[in-house]
Amino acid sequence: MSRTPAEAGRAPRRVVVVGASAAGLAAAETLRREGYDGTLTLVGDEARAPYDRPPLSKRLLSGEWEPDRLALRAPADLDALGLDLRLGTAATALDVPDRTVRLADGSAVPYDGLVVATGVRPRRLPGDERAHVLRTLDDALALRDRIRPGCRLLVVGAGFLGAEAAAVARQAGCEVTVLEPAAVPLAHAVGERVGRVLSEAHREHGVDLRTGVAVREVTAGGVRTADGEHIAGDEVLVAAGSLPNTEWLAGSGLTVRDGLVCDAYCAAAPDVYAAGDVARWDHPLFGTSVRIEHRTNAAEQGMAAARNLLRPEARRPFAPVPYFWSDQYDVKVQAYGWLRGHEEVAVVEGDLSARRFVALYRSGGHVTGVLAAGMPPRAIRSWRQAVATRATWQETVENTTAAAT
Repeated sequence: MSRTPAEAGRAPRRVVVVGASAAGLAAAETLRREGYDGTLTLVGDEARAPYDRPPLSKRLLSGEWEPDRLALRAPADLDALGLDLRLGTAATALDVPDRTVRLADGSAVPYDGLVVATGVRPRRLPGDERAHVLRTLDDALALRDRIRPGCRLLVVGAGFLGAEAAAVARQAGCEVTVLEPAAVPLAHAVGERVGRVLSEAHREHGVDLRTGVAVREVTAGGVRTADGEHIAGDEVLVAAGSLPNTEWLAGSGLTVRDGLVCDAYCAAAPDVYAAGDVARWDHPLFGTSVRIEHRTNAAEQGMAAARNLLRPEARRPFAPVPYFWSDQYDVKVQAYGWLRGHEEVAVVEGDLSARRFVALYRSGGHVTGVLAAGMPPRAIRSWRQAVATRATWQETVENTTAAAT
């Protein structure tokens, strides 16, 4: 059996990046920046050039931005990368022994280095071909065309995406009803106390937020709940979570478990790396397997995967302090770290009831996350180091309490 480029100690001569959004583009740019001059194929299922997704549920949906503001790079900058660009053509299969990616147009692209950055897609509900989802630019434009004063919008799911869209629609004059199966929106991610405070802002702005309501299907005139109730609406947005795009990897021999499973270096197999929303990797800082759907992580992981692929002899574990943000009405929510699975939350600055606060999150004996709402950026940046250094919970909280007295 022939040796892989990594085993042979030489750089790959043909790299394929599957996924043309933030992670895939970051990987391609990093390869060129680090001196890779071989063939570089970038595959994307959308026909559009790479664009930014977070503004879709915020500035694009509100009409503050138009589509041309979302481009991640100018056409000239993309041209300068010297890419074999395959847009509008999804990857359909991966043959690892043959080192080939098969595409929907029937072609096959060989590689000796591969970065998987295929992202996620919206979770669907029965009948939701009648509904809106919010993942692509076309999705956002279709919903924006329907958001008008007096429109009755039903939002299925009160996570960050659904909450942001609900806020935009309400400010546009829509009658908004949000249906959430959990008792407290976002409790799994930020805890019950913080989730309750953030969700209360929607009620104050006139949103009909109904918790403990599971939607069974989308109907012609609204939705039907699990207990048989029909809730009428003019438009329905399904924001009930997402699924990693890994179906095309079936039969490849790679391990798929809520994402493409990787080691701490983002490697799924020799010369095969993953980045962005689709990647599940062993995070050295938090000691657990994570998959993170945040814009900042996508770009950082794309860069890390490209460097490790290009120089395997100098690989570094990917151990970022994750960051995400959300804009809802006049409140900006920002967070660092890994908040899921936390065991305790402590408010160390500000006031929950005023929606101006900083909260720390504990797992084991360490600070693993921090979230701020309605605070200036510097208020949370000062706590990032506590997460990065795995500061002990007791000393951190005690010191904060002592400083405040």
